Amino acid sequence: MFYMSKILVSGGAGFIGSNLVDKLVELGHQVVVIDSLFSGKKEYLNQSATFYQLDIFSPEVSTIFAEEKFDYVYHLAAQIDVRKSVEDPIFDNQVNILGGLNILSNCQKYKVKKIMFASSGGAIYGFPKEIPTPETYPPYPVSPYGINKLSFEKYLNYYYRVLGQEYVALRLANVYGPRQYKGGEAGVISIFVDNAVNGKKSYIYGDGFQTRDYIYVDDVVNAFISAMTDGVIGEFNIGTGVEKNLLDIILAIENALDQKVEVEYLEPKMGEERRSCLDFSRVQDAIGWKPQIDFNQGIKKTINWSKNNK
Repeated sequence: MFYMSKILVSGGAGFIGSNLVDKLVELGHQVVVIDSLFSGKKEYLNQSATFYQLDIFSPEVSTIFAEEKFDYVYHLAAQIDVRKSVEDPIFDNQVNILGGLNILSNCQKYKVKKIMFASSGGAIYGFPKEIPTPETYPPYPVSPYGINKLSFEKYLNYYYRVLGQEYVALRLANVYGPRQYKGGEAGVISIFVDNAVNGKKSYIYGDGFQTRDYIYVDDVVNAFISAMTDGVIGEFNIGTGVEKNLLDIILAIENALDQKVEVEYLEPKMGEERRSCLDFSRVQDAIGWKPQIDFNQGIKKTINWSKNNK
């Protein structure tokens, strides 16, 4: 069989990674997945992909690069929990910096054309005063998770400027949709949807008017695919440019289900961002990408998935 490219996806059994793998396989690429299954799920793996169950900081990663000879690499494997990064910053650094450097150094050693990295638009900018926030806004992360995402972007830039390794870092807004890790800290929509579908109560910390930029996973996958484009280098926001608060989410779920959702209000979380929203105009100019999935449409798709995956 003829394949277009041979591509590695680290974290390819995770929420975004598995959706990306499915699309790459559909497009005719030969895909290899490295995933420790720490937060990824084996049932999300595409059967057409070659799978290595491995930590990204393992020395065996180099052997895989030597044997497989990748054209492109998507690096999505990560410690994804902001709270856990606060509780254990050393572990977060081990996975998100040292693990990432293991992938990156092998990209350079084995002449990978380009590495695409899943960064974080929500965590990198800290408490921005400019909304929607552009890439030019000074990044001051307020968690070890955000610090390490930003630090790895700097390593990518160093490897490009000094060693010629091409890269794209996509600063993702709050991604939601099918396969999001249920109960995960970053998955407020999946938590609310899962609770509503199963008749459980959802909890809102604070007044519910804190905003985020919620983007559907298929739009993110399309951005990653487009990032392979020759000559496109650097950091790009991937979001919708539209703020949605927690009450907007509840209302969208109620409208989709045609039923009320039980909600309880609790004390606000200390240090939580009040607003977060990304300006995506730079990536639109660079590769023509823009979000396609309407928020209410995305909520309905997520509900349908949750109903079929109880």
